[in-house]
Amino acid sequence: MPALTPDTIRTLTETLADLTDYLRENPDPTEALALVEPLLDEYTGLPVQFADTLRALARAVQENPDTPRTAQGDLLITELRTAAWEMADQHTLHYIVDGLRDLYGSAAASEPGYCWCR
Repeated sequence: MPALTPDTIRTLTETLADLTDYLRENPDPTEALALVEPLLDEYTGLPVQFADTLRALARAVQENPDTPRTAQGDLLITELRTAAWEMADQHTLHYIVDGLRDLYGSAAASEPGYCWCR
């Protein structure tokens, strides 16, 4: 795996911003669904990935020997874990994509190559 840097993460967030801008231009719904579907996949989509990231950050901070053991630090770790649970609850967004796919026909997800996770 290549080394992660703040710049690689910024590239990711810029790509998401580009997607948002594109969706604001009112593209064809089938194409829009094809672009968004991988982000909301039930198992590998952003809500699940981001929840895992928040939990991993909480663990990294908590287990680091240089982390001050204070009530404020404990609260921040707890808040990270709470945010992770809340984000994980959003995994059900894939049902909305399923409903939209049904609304516009199954072409958005049935064509091979649209979602790397399937």
